[in-house]
Amino acid sequence: MIAVVGGFTGALGLIIGSFLNVVAWRVPRGESIVTPPSACPSCGHEIRARDNVPVLSWLLLRGRCRDCRVAISAHYPVIELLTGAAFVAVALWLAPSILGAAGLEAGAWGAAQPALLAGTVVQLVAFLYLAALTVVLSDIDIAVHRLPNAIVLPGYVVGAVLLTAAALLMGEPQRLLVAAIGMAGSFLFYAIPAFLYPAGMGMGDVKLAGVLGMFLGYLGWEQLVVGVAAAFVVGAVAGIALMIFRRTGRRTPIPFGPWMFAGAWIGIFGGVPLASGYLKLVGLA
Repeated sequence: MIAVVGGFTGALGLIIGSFLNVVAWRVPRGESIVTPPSACPSCGHEIRARDNVPVLSWLLLRGRCRDCRVAISAHYPVIELLTGAAFVAVALWLAPSILGAAGLEAGAWGAAQPALLAGTVVQLVAFLYLAALTVVLSDIDIAVHRLPNAIVLPGYVVGAVLLTAAALLMGEPQRLLVAAIGMAGSFLFYAIPAFLYPAGMGMGDVKLAGVLGMFLGYLGWEQLVVGVAAAFVVGAVAGIALMIFRRTGRRTPIPFGPWMFAGAWIGIFGGVPLASGYLKLVGLA
């Protein structure tokens, strides 16, 4: 059953990834993500439905436009594959909870809990949404060093609605208090350095911090603290590595959004064991 959940969400991720390619290209340019239909940037021919199948179409066309034969960047199938992989990771993480609520834990039949099942499914949707945000905003930030409000700000509304519904359906409303604290605390934590040194921290990072803090806080204090701290650790390590390999200089701007997301997912998947291990290391547990 877990394989079925993972396979379904992986296929869904490939489809969503195809749409994220459109979002990542058009939103920074102020273009509509609905119209016009996708077309070859070289010859202008509209992409046919059969040529719009995620990954497979690119492979069958050997990475070239059907009409003008100009090369199509491998960036597009890579984004689709990354989104699919991210969706699978989230699904495998939450699948045991979903199957347990459905009375199918460990392959055994049991009594289903409809409210709990609905809550876990909504929770899955919430974190799949976060996975999609991770891919598209990281892609945009790396390309143009921006985190567009048109994508970041709806994250507050969508995240709040989904997480609130999940917490109430699962009978765990206390999650919402920590989520609210995480949202406000993370926003302020990033806002201070952005105010003191605007060249080093942009407001896009500050706004994104609130969204990530909400999701992390929903899961718990350990995930929140580890997720926020890990972003700076990962960002520092990546920055040092880039300078060592001479990909950047000390004054070269480095997009911080991808490292914020990396830190958040470290907190989501490993916040509890990492926090516990640290406390034991320093003798506080």
